[in-house]
Amino acid sequence: MASTDFKDYYAVLGVSRSADADEIKRSFRKLARKYHPDLNPSDAVAETKFKEINEAYEVLSDSDKRKKYDQFGQYWKQAGQGGFGGGYGGGGGFDDADFGRFNNFDEFINELLGRFNQPSGGGFGARGPAGAGFGGGGFGGQGQTATSLDQEAKLSLSFSDAFKGTRKSIRANGRSIEVNIPAGVKEGSKVRLRGKGMASAYGQKGDLYLIISLQSHSFFKLDGENLSCEVPIAPDEAALGTQIEVPTPEGRVSVNVPAGIRSGQSLRLRGKGWPKRDGRGDQLVKIVIATPKNLSDEERELYEKLQGVRSSDPRSSLEAVTL
Repeated sequence: MASTDFKDYYAVLGVSRSADADEIKRSFRKLARKYHPDLNPSDAVAETKFKEINEAYEVLSDSDKRKKYDQFGQYWKQAGQGGFGGGYGGGGGFDDADFGRFNNFDEFINELLGRFNQPSGGGFGARGPAGAGFGGGGFGGQGQTATSLDQEAKLSLSFSDAFKGTRKSIRANGRSIEVNIPAGVKEGSKVRLRGKGMASAYGQKGDLYLIISLQSHSFFKLDGENLSCEVPIAPDEAALGTQIEVPTPEGRVSVNVPAGIRSGQSLRLRGKGWPKRDGRGDQLVKIVIATPKNLSDEERELYEKLQGVRSSDPRSSLEAVTL
């Protein structure tokens, strides 16, 4: 291992080697506030510094770890574990330890020491590559990583609650939390709750991200920022045109259907769609011509008469079709 991989934890925290526990704690808190990622968004240098501060405090705040660190330096964790060939000063010494397999000091520390926020079990699952959810609280599976205090969990909402916004009471890490859900959240939307994630042994708290799962609606469907729906009309209404009542989120509205409309054609109701930052999307009303299945004798007679006098051929365009 290159000597440049070694980090002086006292220098990282800005204290002397004779500093007592209170002085170390005060310095840690001051630096942690200064370099916290929430106060330094998109600042890679601050993020790296924050990790170094946590790493240094983890070692120097523990009397046994600090004693070994003071005695053995960068190889303090190997002391007493047989990694030095029978202990420091005995047998094969440092040469017997397999340090060559580590790319840098961080990898060495990570494996032998472990991060301060190793999972402690229970509650929400921490955000990890395989996804996660509430643990033990009725919200699904659990998964954790040892490198983040942030957590993710799914929250199922009705179509109405997602459209209008709502207030929900959930349990996270053994606590009841009131959550305001803004109007217009959609499937996969994330609601961030600052400081409601996992807590480390030293007071740091991650964030909790609620991943919205949207329940289906019997009439409305979400299409981007628009709402879509299907409304059936009769064949005579399609031919002659008509006026129909269409449900919207605010109630029923009257809509003019033009004569000659085709099945599958959509009518647009502007400003009746899903909430967004600058207003509302539109509502798209898809017209479906509903052919009657059970005709009365009079209806059948009229349809037969219409068939006999119809002047148009709906399949005339197919005459020129070839392969």
